[in-house]
Amino acid sequence: MNNITLSDLSQFTGTETWYRHFTGLLYTDGIQYLAEQAEAYWLIDAIASYQHQLKRDEYLAYFQVWVLSVAGEGERKYPFLLPEDGYKAVLTCWPDTPKEGVKSAVIQQIEYTDFPLIELKLYVSDDVLMLPSEY
Repeated sequence: MNNITLSDLSQFTGTETWYRHFTGLLYTDGIQYLAEQAEAYWLIDAIASYQHQLKRDEYLAYFQVWVLSVAGEGERKYPFLLPEDGYKAVLTCWPDTPKEGVKSAVIQQIEYTDFPLIELKLYVSDDVLMLPSEY
């Protein structure tokens, strides 16, 4: 696994190639780079696995904010999103910017990960998974 930074990911501002997950979810060059460099195809799988369910929710059918929060020390934009004891990360989905005190649509605790970033935000917009800089 290569060490990546949020700065590395912010260089993606569009996509030249569309990738298709076997569930039909499309994703961008930035997501492909993230999956390759961080060995995180599991993250695409996790997000894709919820799409059928979320498409039935009027607030999540067209736009979703996903946040992966990994246990450890570091600066966080969403310090209230932490994995439970015994877990290494938590993946959550929101209809808009996460807010403390508001329940997320999805909460998936992750037992193990060596994901290199302490926190990551992704978007799904009209069935396309992308980095925020690609939106």
